[in-house]
Amino acid sequence: MKMSVKQRRARRRIDQPATALRNRNRKDPERARRDSRMVQKLRAGKLPYTQTVMSWLSAKLDKKASKITPDDVKALME
Repeated sequence: MKMSVKQRRARRRIDQPATALRNRNRKDPERARRDSRMVQKLRAGKLPYTQTVMSWLSAKLDKKASKITPDDVKALME
């Protein structure tokens, strides 16, 4: 039996919170591991960092990668 669009949307609205919780339980530890990896890379190098590190810094500092200064990195590390 086919399901209408309205029924699919209703089911998705019901299932979405449970799915988000399940995904969160998997993603939180990975975020912590990624943060520790990035901090190690920050300690090992200096500006300009690799694209991966700059992207992570940009998200953490809420700044464009081109606007990140060594002082910003130092403040984040403290």
